[in-house]
Amino acid sequence: MAKVALIGASGAVGSRLLRELSDRGHTVTGIARNPEKIVVLPGVTARKGDVFDRQGLADLIRGHDAVISSVHFLDSDADTLIEAVRASGVKRYLIVGGA
Repeated sequence: MAKVALIGASGAVGSRLLRELSDRGHTVTGIARNPEKIVVLPGVTARKGDVFDRQGLADLIRGHDAVISSVHFLDSDADTLIEAVRASGVKRYLIVGGA
């Protein structure tokens, strides 16, 4: 199974992805402004992260197989997120959203 960093893990889309990743047996680092809002699930570790802190995010996601961002585009800066993923060395980055 994969080690996945999920940015926005406490939001509407992120919480659903978190449950699916956990159900499939992946190891997940759920990242949110308020990690206490991240649902407690098997294989999930909640961590506090700031989507505007490039280096802080890079440090949190380093060593993962993939990064998924479910943060609303108006609540983040796409360039900062992309730079954080690049700085972390993670090769897989997926951006998802809801309607």
